[in-house]
Amino acid sequence: MTQPLLPLLVEPAELAARLGDPALAIIDLSQPALHARSHVPGAVHLDYARIIAPRPPAAAVLPEPQQLAEALGSIGLTPDKQVVAYDDEGNGRAARFLWTLEVIGHARLSILNGGIRAWLAEQRPVESGVKPVSATSYPVQISRNAIADKEYILAHLRDPNVVLLDARSPDEYSGKVKRSARAGHIPGAVNFQWTDAMDAMRQTRLKNAADIKRTLEGLGITPDKEIVTYCQTHHRSAHTYFVLKTLGYPRVRAYPGSWSEWGSLPDTPIE
Repeated sequence: MTQPLLPLLVEPAELAARLGDPALAIIDLSQPALHARSHVPGAVHLDYARIIAPRPPAAAVLPEPQQLAEALGSIGLTPDKQVVAYDDEGNGRAARFLWTLEVIGHARLSILNGGIRAWLAEQRPVESGVKPVSATSYPVQISRNAIADKEYILAHLRDPNVVLLDARSPDEYSGKVKRSARAGHIPGAVNFQWTDAMDAMRQTRLKNAADIKRTLEGLGITPDKEIVTYCQTHHRSAHTYFVLKTLGYPRVRAYPGSWSEWGSLPDTPIE
């Protein structure tokens, strides 16, 4: 009997009930030492550096298709698997991985709410060590539907139907903290720090959905608009991208160049 699909946001109890299911691919983007010490049974480790690429001035854009194909093949992934991803730091890396899979058309994606911290806090079963993986062939074709590049943003700066969501800290947004050649934010962008969606008392699980949505809508980030997320390197904003997805926002894109690109160029407008 075929098991039902897991939701986009998966609780530890839901994943625990499906351990050993051959239809699942559990991918761990935690630090390698932590994975070796303790991980969800059956999870395969993926080095975050393999799914990003520097393209100066942008620090972490999408790699070329061949690099992605090699990375996905090395963890034994195939397009038919339901992927459940997690990490050890709030699921920023896991979310960037899932966004990457969405860009290449992988259909079944889930993120473990709270990551390995929540799993361990509930005393779920764990494995240690690193097991060999049989490599696969994963065909990669990039779709632009979830991507907003610099040109896309420039073309939509004054579009009332598009909201730019800056997931950095308030100090980065205001320009008090400078992490590129210039400081500030993209004109018109709204600041929603990525950690504002997390419940620090519950191992960085997401806060109540209604509370997050109320906060977002108070900032003008409403489901009738297209939302474009960015941060410094599309790590934090990948998490925010999936927060919006879990809330049912139908039109969401992300800017992988983010402020590492925008803030380093001499002619992009800033506030």
